[in-house]
Amino acid sequence: MTVADEVLALFEAKGDEYYGEVVDQRSHALQCATEAQSRGAHDSVVVACLLHDIGHFLVEDATVQREDLSLVDDRHEAAGSRWLAPRFGPAVANPVALHVVAKRWRCTVDPGYHASLSGASQVTLVAQGGLLGADEVRRFEQSPGFEHAVLVRDCDEAAKEPGRSTGRLDDYVTLMERLAVTAITSGYPNSSHVNRVSR
Repeated sequence: MTVADEVLALFEAKGDEYYGEVVDQRSHALQCATEAQSRGAHDSVVVACLLHDIGHFLVEDATVQREDLSLVDDRHEAAGSRWLAPRFGPAVANPVALHVVAKRWRCTVDPGYHASLSGASQVTLVAQGGLLGADEVRRFEQSPGFEHAVLVRDCDEAAKEPGRSTGRLDDYVTLMERLAVTAITSGYPNSSHVNRVSR
């Protein structure tokens, strides 16, 4: 099974699920990738956008967290980045690992940003730790991949529009396989070097 096959299998099993938003996970992922492409993002960021919420498919208590998003944080960004790192390397895994703290950062440095979030995103912000402290802001801003993580977050929020036209998951197979091969030939062995910011 190729890396792309693994991704497609996960979306086949879980892509029709909803996590509080008005669109299902497949539509959200495709809209996020489409938004990244429209902004001229690097290929690795496009794939990070496509797969930024794949951790929701991997956590065992996903049903519990859907029932009360304000109380339970499934840490999907950590689960997703751990799964992605050995397959795609840090260029894809790091923005995924940081996209939740990027939301917290945006709400901290731009108080008006909170009002632009979807209702579900406002609710999950509480469970995810809320606003950052001054030290956390500085640490995040100094993180490798900071700008890519913020771009993934911005595309994430723009990817919640029912009926928005996108491509299909199959359209990304060649890109995913190319990035996976690049990660392997670069000697990226495991997820031990994925960037982490304390929450």
